[in-house]
Amino acid sequence: MAADSDIDAVVIGAGAVGLASARALARAGHETVILERHGAIGTEVSARNSEVIHAGIYYPKGSLKARLCVEGRGRLYDYLESHKLPHRRCGKLIVATDEGQLGELGGIAQRARANGVEDIRELTKREALALEPALNTEAALLSPSTGILDAHSYMLSLEGEFEDAGGMIAFHSTATRVTRDGGGFLVHVESTEAMRLRARIVVNAGGLWAPALAARVDGLDAVHVPEAYFAKGNYFSLTGRAPFSHLIYPVPEAAGLGVHLTLDMGGQARFGPDVEWIEVKDGAEPDYAVNPARGDAFYASVRRYWPGLKDGALQPAYSGVRPKLNGAGEAAADFVMSGPEAHGVPGLVNLFGIESPGLTASLAIAERVKAMVKE
Repeated sequence: MAADSDIDAVVIGAGAVGLASARALARAGHETVILERHGAIGTEVSARNSEVIHAGIYYPKGSLKARLCVEGRGRLYDYLESHKLPHRRCGKLIVATDEGQLGELGGIAQRARANGVEDIRELTKREALALEPALNTEAALLSPSTGILDAHSYMLSLEGEFEDAGGMIAFHSTATRVTRDGGGFLVHVESTEAMRLRARIVVNAGGLWAPALAARVDGLDAVHVPEAYFAKGNYFSLTGRAPFSHLIYPVPEAAGLGVHLTLDMGGQARFGPDVEWIEVKDGAEPDYAVNPARGDAFYASVRRYWPGLKDGALQPAYSGVRPKLNGAGEAAADFVMSGPEAHGVPGLVNLFGIESPGLTASLAIAERVKAMVKE
C-alpha cells in the first residue's frame, strides 16, 4: 500500500465484529481496508472468551444487546451451518442452587421471552437432574438455542470472504488519529512506514481501544466519546472430563454471568470468567496472566452447582478483557453504535462496549453498520 492511498472504507480492528463489518461493506461494493495493529486476526476480545453462541436471555428488553443477540444468533447459526464450520447447539442450563434464587430465575425467564427467546423452558429440580444428574439445583432454565463454536474458524471464514470480495487487511498497522479531509477522512497509520489513507467511511471497531481512538478523531465532540473501563475475566480448565453435556450457568452476578461451565468443541470443560477490574494504559497490552490463587474462589463458586468438583482439578487456562462502558458497581451498559445521526460526522461509525454477546451478534452488528454507512 502506498504511503498515501485512496480507499472507500477503512475498518479499524480485525476482531469478529470488524471482520464481519468489513465483509458486509466489501460485499456491498465498498473498496475496504482493515487496519489491525497485531499480526493476526482476532487476537484480543474475540479470541479470549467462552466461544458461546448466546440465545439473548439476560439483556434488558429493547436494548441493542437483546435485539442484536437474538438476530445475530439466527444469522450466526445459518452461517456456521451453511459454511460447515465447527459448532454445536448443545443447550444451556441456568441453575438456582437455593430457594432464594427461584424468584430471580423466574425473572430471567420472563426477560428471555420478552426478548424473543421463545424456546426457554422452566425445569423442576427433578427435570434438571434428569438432564444433568451431577448438578446441585432447586430448579433451572433450559435454553436449547444456546451453543458453542470455534471462534477462530468463524473469523477465518469471514476473513476469506472479505478478501474474496476485494478487501485487504493491513497487519501491524495502528491507526493513530483520524483527521478530516474535505468530505472524508485521513486515517494516519503507523506501520513499517508511516502512511495515510483517504477514506469516505471509517468504522471504529477497535474493541478495547475504540474510545481512545475516537478521542483522536478530529471534529468528533468529546461528548460522544465514552469513558473506557476494563474487566478482566480469568478462566480455569478442568483436569479430566466433566459429567455434563450442557453448558451450566449459575444465576448471574454483578458485571458478568458468574463462573460458568462451558465446553469446547472437543468436549473439554472450562470455568469462568470471574470479574477482575483492571487499569490499562492507552495502547498498552493488558496483563493476561492468570493468577493461580484466583482458583480458590472458583472452587467455592463451582461447587454451589457441582459439589463433586475435586480438589486440585482446576488449572489456570487463559484470560480475556471485556471493553466495558460502566465501572464496578454500576449497571451494565448497552452496546453503543454511534453513527452520523448521533454525532454529526458523516461517514464515521464508532462501536463502543462491544463485549458479550458481541461474538454472537457480530453478523447483525455488521448489517447495522452497513445501513448506518448507507444512511
